[in-house]
Amino acid sequence: MNIEERLRDFEEVCRKEGLKITHQRLEVFKELLNSQDHPSVEKLYRRLLLKLPTISLDTVYRTLTTLEQHGLVTRVQTQESQTRFEGRIDNHHHVICKKCGKITDFNWELLDAADLPEEIVKWGRIERKNITLRGLCRECG
Repeated sequence: MNIEERLRDFEEVCRKEGLKITHQRLEVFKELLNSQDHPSVEKLYRRLLLKLPTISLDTVYRTLTTLEQHGLVTRVQTQESQTRFEGRIDNHHHVICKKCGKITDFNWELLDAADLPEEIVKWGRIERKNITLRGLCRECG
């Protein structure tokens, strides 16, 4: 989905869920859509300050939590203390450098198409398969 489609999706979800399309909420969403580095809340906040000097860190936190609750952004699980986010919501996977923290997206169609083990099928309904690989990127190791 391209950025224009994601913005239309954002507006549709906001209207459907009764969320106001505020300037700050829209700018947080657009900044995340244009980010390839899976920024932390703090990094996203610093970027947004350039456009929105009155935005607060709390507003960015609350906005990201709201957007995540409505399926518009995704939280990326890392081993660092900072939560990272991305605007990409399609099925994909991540590889994370354990030294520099760089997160790279990748697709793995074979994994996505693979049947789950029987004990997982019995467990319940799986909504998404996501793998996170950890190692050292070329720059670090």
